[in-house]
Amino acid sequence: MANIVAIVGRPNVGKSTFFNRLIESRVAITDDMPGVTRDRHYGHAYWLDKYFTVIDTGGYVVGSEDTFEGAIREQVELAIEEATVILFMVDTYTGLTDLDKDFANILRKSKKPIILVANKAETEDRRNTAMEFYELGMDGEVFAISATDGSGTGDLLDEVIKHFKEDGIENPNEGTPRIAILGRPNVGKSSFLNVLTGRERSIVTDIAGTTRDAIDTHYKLFGKDFILTDTAGIRKQSSVRKSGDSIEFYSVLRSIKALEDSDVCVILLDAARGLEAQDVHIIAHAHNSKKGIVIMVNKWDLVEKDTMTADRIRKEILSRLAPMDYMPIIFASVVEKQRIFQVIEKAMEVYENKTKMIATSKLNEVMLPIIERTPPPALKGKQIKIKYITQFPAKSPTFAFFCNLPQYIKEPYERFLQNQLREHFDFEGNPITVFFRKK
Repeated sequence: MANIVAIVGRPNVGKSTFFNRLIESRVAITDDMPGVTRDRHYGHAYWLDKYFTVIDTGGYVVGSEDTFEGAIREQVELAIEEATVILFMVDTYTGLTDLDKDFANILRKSKKPIILVANKAETEDRRNTAMEFYELGMDGEVFAISATDGSGTGDLLDEVIKHFKEDGIENPNEGTPRIAILGRPNVGKSSFLNVLTGRERSIVTDIAGTTRDAIDTHYKLFGKDFILTDTAGIRKQSSVRKSGDSIEFYSVLRSIKALEDSDVCVILLDAARGLEAQDVHIIAHAHNSKKGIVIMVNKWDLVEKDTMTADRIRKEILSRLAPMDYMPIIFASVVEKQRIFQVIEKAMEVYENKTKMIATSKLNEVMLPIIERTPPPALKGKQIKIKYITQFPAKSPTFAFFCNLPQYIKEPYERFLQNQLREHFDFEGNPITVFFRKK
């Protein structure tokens, strides 16, 4: 990520709208209410043969004692530290404010190139209003743009890329495994990410709903690179609808999208509350989406236990999840930093299981004797004979069993074959898809 552009400014000037325009996707949640964006949010953009990373940030408010605004300031400062170029966004609709002036004084301490961007300049009057921002005393031109309709964006980007020393990488994330951190609100997802990375990547409070967007973080452990995605807590859709909170509604959609884009889902449970109906719903969605799954029982330090407690709770969880009972369960504590790296190590194992291919000769060597010992039940007096097995190249383990009467094989025998494949070829943590074809 050599070319990095950070979009910064006070609340509600249109930073997330412009971020979405640059990356050509509605990734960041936008709303007229200030403070919607809280964490740093990354995306990838392109202009005139130059590739770059864009960082969306929350609104910077100087001197506020508010818990969230203090945490947002830290996130903005980290984005400024990372950036190659800083876009200081202001608002021609509201005009120059004291918050703009205060933030300009903060930015002057940076040694990075700073470009002043006057947003919401959809009309001639607004474009004329943009001239008042020269009063801020920032070096260079004031670029009047509209993040909504895109006007003025080309001239601005022409200026931005002048500060790049290299062309950048088209898709720096291509081929990198993605691990989504999921769960109900307030189970410790953001704290887990922050402990792993050793810095405040996501804002953490005791208030449920603190995380709103899905936040990507590049991470390296045990010599392997992957992307961790922190997500907003997923509540029941009926609860979200009743609350009438549009921001939470879109946060949940972003979390579900992060699940569907991931390779492996680490799903956090609250040890004190156990497996709840919404946890099962999240796990089922990951299962139906053919994702690798690791269950992390967090807050294990708060549970009174003996040597048998973990085994008992593991059996209870898997029993309730059956037939989705193939995923590893790790009992951990983010606060005590207990087994948190083991969770990520296991997630990487699950990813390797998910992507490996078994040679056709090996599959038949192992599975055909098992099938011969336990053949499919006869139906209508007809014997079903499975003659050949092969694995398909797919995003999750997928196998075809060729036989004489595929239409007669029922679900219990299909689950038997899935369990045998998982046991003999180590597909722990992954749903297995089995097809039966006529031979």
